[in-house]
Amino acid sequence: MGATHSASEEVRELEGKTGFSSDQIEQLHRRFKHLSGDQPTIRNLRKGPSGLADEINFEDFLTIMSYFRPIDTTMDEERVQLCRKEKLRFLFHMYDSDSDGRITLEEYRNVVEELLSGNPHIEKESARSIADGAMMEAASVCVGRMEPDQVYEGITFDDFLKIWQGIDIETKMHVRFLNMETIALCH
Repeated sequence: MGATHSASEEVRELEGKTGFSSDQIEQLHRRFKHLSGDQPTIRNLRKGPSGLADEINFEDFLTIMSYFRPIDTTMDEERVQLCRKEKLRFLFHMYDSDSDGRITLEEYRNVVEELLSGNPHIEKESARSIADGAMMEAASVCVGRMEPDQVYEGITFDDFLKIWQGIDIETKMHVRFLNMETIALCH
């Protein structure tokens, strides 16, 4: 009973930390075990500063997935805005690879190239052009008309919020929980 008690206590802690229900945590745990091959960690695909791949344990996995949790429809507007900002901050940090508080053109290019690298129809140069165009659009939204000698240093978090203003991030950045029969059909 001791193991069961501590396991249920751990689930309650994870519920409080992530906002997932115990059933959702159980589903995510099964998915984590599948992704990890029953190992205690999943290798992170992005290289760490030391050059070694970081590993993600189940609690880290749940924390990351909690950013994709659907917005609770009973929340007041202030709480919805806070959740929106948390999701956008998480997304911002995915682009800001050196954590300096600014998404540079080079960082943005790297993310776009990484996202499009699986598409055999898009060459690296095309991905760079897409990133460059998006960064120019970001500059026009955040700075407005720029002088010819003015350099856009990159997207700050405040700029990022401006860019995403009016876009329904709440429905675009969330995970849906399917029943297990549906998941089995997907494999």
